[in-house]
Amino acid sequence: MTDTESVTSDALLAAIAQGVKTVDLAQPLFNGMPCSPNHPGFKMALLRRHGDSVRPDGTSAANEIIVTGGHVGTHIDAFAHASHEGRLHGGWDSGQAQSGGRFTVHGVETISPMVCRGVLLDVAAAHDTDCLPGGYGITAEDLDRAAHRAGAEPGPGGVCLINTGWSTWWPDPDRYLGHETGVPGLTPSAAEWLVDHEIIAAGTDTTAFEQIHPGAGHAVLPVHRMLLVDVGVHIVENLRLTDLVDLGTAVFAFVLAPLKILGATGSPVRPLALVGGNR
Repeated sequence: MTDTESVTSDALLAAIAQGVKTVDLAQPLFNGMPCSPNHPGFKMALLRRHGDSVRPDGTSAANEIIVTGGHVGTHIDAFAHASHEGRLHGGWDSGQAQSGGRFTVHGVETISPMVCRGVLLDVAAAHDTDCLPGGYGITAEDLDRAAHRAGAEPGPGGVCLINTGWSTWWPDPDRYLGHETGVPGLTPSAAEWLVDHEIIAAGTDTTAFEQIHPGAGHAVLPVHRMLLVDVGVHIVENLRLTDLVDLGTAVFAFVLAPLKILGATGSPVRPLALVGGNR
């Protein structure tokens, strides 16, 4: 270990020793939870229960089977998730890349674990509400307003999380998915604002990240094309931001690592916000 590495390591450990509050940003996974109509859902069942087989010493074990899509619950989108006119990010041919049953480029395993600066922009609070109305389109002006309120902007190599207040409806799948009401989310102008700030990923507390109009469903997703295909910015969906909002902090250390599933287009994640001190 070099002297520089030693100092960096010691500084990190010293910061942790001063006290770190960990805020869980993932929604719980359960049978019947909300899921985008574009993706297979989540199912868990016990395959072996305690008492089915008892060892000579009286012990037993239980286990389960979990069946899920890669874009279920709190998850991250790999660049392989979206294409435009047959091309993935970087110009890769999507048909060739997906031959053989998994992606040979831009799979979720290519996403490096993230330990970086995170910024929370509370757009709902910037509009003096706990939750934006269904179908509301978040604009670049909204993000500017929320950043001014927070006293912080996302920056190069960082992550931006955007609170709409919608995660409060997670226990009510019909209301959360908003088939009738629509779901608040980002418009293309907001996506351009994020791109200008050179972030590596952005996330919200909704199922589609971008604006979903009432009754329209997930028909057209221009922000996904802009971020995943045109620019190369990962999207995190279905975040649980209520605890982070309640904490009242806008800047934090952000930690996320996808499952290392070769050739997958997305992965469930359990992102964390780390806040220094004893808050």
